[in-house]
Amino acid sequence: MLHPRHWNSIRAVLALATLLAVPNHLRAAGPGAEMASAAHNFLQALNADQKAKATYAFDDAQRFDWHFIPRPRKGLPFKEMTPAQQKLAHGLLASGLSQRGYAKATTIMSLEQILDELEQSKGQFKRDPELYYFTVFGEPTGTAPWGWRLEGHHVALNFVVQGDQVLAANPAFFGTNPAEVRTGPRAGLSVLAAEQNLGRQLVKSLTDEQRRTAVITNEAPKDILTFNARNTKALSPLGITAAALTAPQRETLTALVKEYAHRHRAEIAEEDLAKIAKAGWDKVAFAWAGGLEPNQGNYYRVQGPTFLLEFDNTQNNNNHVHSVWRDFINDFGDDVLRRHYAEVPHGK
Repeated sequence: MLHPRHWNSIRAVLALATLLAVPNHLRAAGPGAEMASAAHNFLQALNADQKAKATYAFDDAQRFDWHFIPRPRKGLPFKEMTPAQQKLAHGLLASGLSQRGYAKATTIMSLEQILDELEQSKGQFKRDPELYYFTVFGEPTGTAPWGWRLEGHHVALNFVVQGDQVLAANPAFFGTNPAEVRTGPRAGLSVLAAEQNLGRQLVKSLTDEQRRTAVITNEAPKDILTFNARNTKALSPLGITAAALTAPQRETLTALVKEYAHRHRAEIAEEDLAKIAKAGWDKVAFAWAGGLEPNQGNYYRVQGPTFLLEFDNTQNNNNHVHSVWRDFINDFGDDVLRRHYAEVPHGK
């Protein structure tokens, strides 16, 4: 796997490729153009058999068949790529994420080796850092919408792109097992520590009266409630809204949301945050379930009119995290594509 220290060189290569490797209509500045360049270069490096595994039509139902558990998967895994092809696949991954998000994703992948050692290779599915699969839906150098996905155990990223615009970057799932590595040379590593600590910091800052609204149950659910649903709806009870928080508490809530948003590259993150602001930060609500102290099983969610994020740390003795960001109307680009097809005539 590429180390995050290679980030600057990855992005520099992608920027050059954007100018040189794709048609003129994709040379405009924008994250979609960079993704198109990265996807184009990746696909061009594959042989016919590999490309057949890695590509589907944009309207294929496989685009919506996402999950974050170990299972048989479609797409082309790192394991079946040459070292040169792996670097191009990493370039595609880097085109959708911030440096922070890229570091989290690749570190989560690397934990498969630790998990394999902990399980002594006895699980139903082999734990392997190279069993993460890339799939491209549609034609990245065309003018029509297209998409791409990276998926494996505990990382599931879905993007929809058109021209130089990213139409959607959800569902976006990051998980980690172990949540904190407690033995061996990597002891102390906790990839999603910020997500855990900010949520706990917020709930512990609440007054008793505020907690009566925010803490929805003393027992955390065993997983995120939306799981791998094709569509998601607002969950209830809502919890406590930002309007009922103090200024310092609202700052913590905002920092928590930004920690999730900025897993994606800056342009995507800022667009999501702008949607939240337009809908009203005061309407964003926080709900907690489970224990308040470290090593106690816990769950929280943050949701507003436009989005939902969930975090659960209950499995494997409360040392196994699942977290996800969902968009209520635009997961998989549903809302943008619906409006696009309504406004632009398409032949039958």
